[in-house]
Amino acid sequence: MDASCAPLLNAYRNRALETFELQGFPPYLSEDYQHTDIARLLEPDFGFYFDYQGPKINPHRVFHCNVPNLNAYKHFVVNGHCYEETYTGLPSNVFSGSLNRFALKYPGLFTQYYNRLAEAGGGGLAAFNTMFVQDGYVLYVPANTIIEKPLQLTQISSGTIDSLTNRRLLVILEAGAQAKLLVCDHTTDEKPVFAATQISEVYVGENAVFDWYEMEESSPETIRLASGFVRQAASSQVVVNSITLCNGVTRNNYRIDLEGEQAETQLYGMAISDDRQRIDNFSLIHHRAAHCRSNELFKYILDDKSVGAFDGKIIVAPGAQKTEAYQTNRNLLGSQTCRMYSKPQLEIYADDVKCSHGMTTGRLDETALFYMRSRGIPEEEAILLLKFAFTNDVLQGIRIEGLRDRLKLLIDKRFRGELIKCQGCI
Repeated sequence: MDASCAPLLNAYRNRALETFELQGFPPYLSEDYQHTDIARLLEPDFGFYFDYQGPKINPHRVFHCNVPNLNAYKHFVVNGHCYEETYTGLPSNVFSGSLNRFALKYPGLFTQYYNRLAEAGGGGLAAFNTMFVQDGYVLYVPANTIIEKPLQLTQISSGTIDSLTNRRLLVILEAGAQAKLLVCDHTTDEKPVFAATQISEVYVGENAVFDWYEMEESSPETIRLASGFVRQAASSQVVVNSITLCNGVTRNNYRIDLEGEQAETQLYGMAISDDRQRIDNFSLIHHRAAHCRSNELFKYILDDKSVGAFDGKIIVAPGAQKTEAYQTNRNLLGSQTCRMYSKPQLEIYADDVKCSHGMTTGRLDETALFYMRSRGIPEEEAILLLKFAFTNDVLQGIRIEGLRDRLKLLIDKRFRGELIKCQGCI
């Protein structure tokens, strides 16, 4: 494993092993992991890609982008390894590519940023990833550099046997930089169990602006265990929007620190689940400085025997006066057998703030449904229209028009039962 990786990447493994030996995987039924048993999910004897010989597929041949008019810089990660190729059009001072190559080209920056947030707040799961990660993707945007077009990173899990990959994302935006990144999860095969741990570390400098969109559209046998860490400097703006359309078992962690005054965060999430799918989202937004603002909205649409969970916490530190923080979770249940667990929380240690949190869980509005049917709309179509309307405010949080339009189409297909496999792969 070490032989195929940059020496700087290997240098973190022993310390991560010590952390993992002490902490292990997060204990099931603990305060933050009441609905996802990490140890049980990773108990099977998955194969590892230790002796990596390069991608077995050409992602350009097996993956066809279905986001028309996105006009993005396209990148691929195959089974945790960045697919290296030459990219044209990006500003010459921007780095966008392999984690190993970044460690060799920018060792000072790598040492300054890699694993700092994950080691401080990721616990045993992040340590496990650091022990075994072999590559990943890095976006480095120097000060005052603006990337006009979005970047699309497609992460493909491929193979014929059950396997576990460990993925890594590192995003560094220096002061005044701007970028938009779309990360898509796809699978090329339906039957193997593809398990993945993912650690994302995002640093957003003073006055920088970063949009981060995640879309999971994988197979029912996938296991996704992802943790995203965001650190914001003064007057920075961050949008995070996570959408789960098709999955097996998913646990997403988002930990966002607003460390400079006037920083602003918008965190959106949406999940559409049926059959026996499970989606568990955890968020922690920590207001550490005054005059910061955060707005958080998660929505779930559940059916059949699917299970959803939302555990959100906002902490306002002492001295973080003039904070504005809002948290909302809304859930739509379509059967008697699906389950939703919600736990919105506020911890406020300052006395001059505007904060709120709330949760609603229920069925479709029978009055609205009756009104639509009385005007000649068939019941099945009326239900679809109401479900689609329920997703609208999450979609409006997407600031890439082509992506927003494409998601509207995918969501409509999902509700009609047409989105039954990864739409990007042949």
